[in-house]
Amino acid sequence: YSNDATIDNDAIMSEALPFLTRPIMLTGELAGDAGFDPLGFAKSKADLMNYREAEIKHARLAMLAAAGWPLSEVFDKKIALALHMTPLIDASDRAPSILNGGLDKVNPFYWMACIAAAAAVEFFGINKSKSDEESYFPGNLGFDPLGMYPKEKEGQQRMQLAEIKNGRLAMIAIFGFAIQEFVSKSGVVDETPLFFLPLSESFKIYTNSGYTI
Repeated sequence: YSNDATIDNDAIMSEALPFLTRPIMLTGELAGDAGFDPLGFAKSKADLMNYREAEIKHARLAMLAAAGWPLSEVFDKKIALALHMTPLIDASDRAPSILNGGLDKVNPFYWMACIAAAAAVEFFGINKSKSDEESYFPGNLGFDPLGMYPKEKEGQQRMQLAEIKNGRLAMIAIFGFAIQEFVSKSGVVDETPLFFLPLSESFKIYTNSGYTI
């Protein structure tokens, strides 16, 4: 503050950036809201809800991708061999991606099915968000076939927080997978076999590559 500026004694500091005040739209109402919006994107409640809708969608996709990426590198060749098909991963055990290439080997009907499924979910989600249901919050599609969503409010908040935190971590992870494979020219499973392969096989890979564990 300048010497003659009016100081707001009620200002709340951001949890994420303690040297800045919490953006006015970020009230802590949403799960995972730590007051992080240094560029001021959320200028209204509507903006905030739109950004959260986008965040939760990307988070869920990233969680699926963060699991699917290494699993494809572990099982793709085995499944392709069993079905007498050509593997999609390359000679370095890297999954197809924009940076790795190989997307042209994926059947076009698969992409069509993905687009159709995504469009159906998006259409349902848009209708749900505009339904004015009191129980609706960004990302709440009512999908809970196993009945794992808690009935009490505290449990619901805990699960929402866990989802958004894991989703944010997954978005960072999948970005890391793509960059790592592009730079190292090696699959993430080969880089960190301890996480994905049996101990005996992991030990053999580390020994042959010169690593010690």
